Amino acid sequence: MKRGILPLTIAAILALAGCGGGIPASGPHTTDNASSPVTVFAAASLTAAYTEIARLDPDLDVRLSFDGSPTLVDQISAGAPADVLATADEATMERAAEGGLLAGEPTIFATTTAVLIVPAGNPAGITGLDASLEGTKLVVCAAVVPCGATARRIADAAGVTLQPVSEEQKVTDVRGKVVSGEADAGIVFRTDAQAAGDQVEVLEIPGAQAAATRYPIATVTDAAHPEAAAAFVALVTGVRGQAVLAEHGFTAP
Repeated sequence: MKRGILPLTIAAILALAGCGGGIPASGPHTTDNASSPVTVFAAASLTAAYTEIARLDPDLDVRLSFDGSPTLVDQISAGAPADVLATADEATMERAAEGGLLAGEPTIFATTTAVLIVPAGNPAGITGLDASLEGTKLVVCAAVVPCGATARRIADAAGVTLQPVSEEQKVTDVRGKVVSGEADAGIVFRTDAQAAGDQVEVLEIPGAQAAATRYPIATVTDAAHPEAAAAFVALVTGVRGQAVLAEHGFTAP
């Protein structure tokens, strides 16, 4: 009787294995059609564009984390797990490189310029980066943040001294204060102004084009998923990613 049971048991196990339903996979990404995870740390100004790009490739499971560029570098330096870093300026990416955080040379994938935004209707009657800002509530990014550094370069070139009522750590916070009416004006990237739609009015800043900001992207040294990281970088710099970036107001490098 025992000799009869053993062959039957083995046959049953082999049958289940042949159907693929007997023994569970060891992890969530072991099957051939499973998505490859990739954690992307990206500048806050890339929020809308990267959220859309992340959906382009079903073979990539993209986890996005947005913040001010210097904050992202600090987080990675402190050990935060990231596979890809995309900053809103080259100076911050250079700091990441000097800290040994990058696996290779960064690639410039987009550019943008700064504009002055005011709430819809322009209640403070601001006319531009000029004397009309005196006595108003102007909000800009902190000087260490790419949007803040850009704002100061433009203001210096125009001979204007900025007197902000607050300095934010990321450009989306500047935009948020203008949209809510908490601020009379703010200096943001053109892409952020576009994302706000008709909630703001855009005032062009003469000479802003000369201070255009270039966005670099790179794979992180300790990337847990280097192949997926490379695939995401290729997606951003490829035709489909560039088309999405253009839709959101970025220009090609």
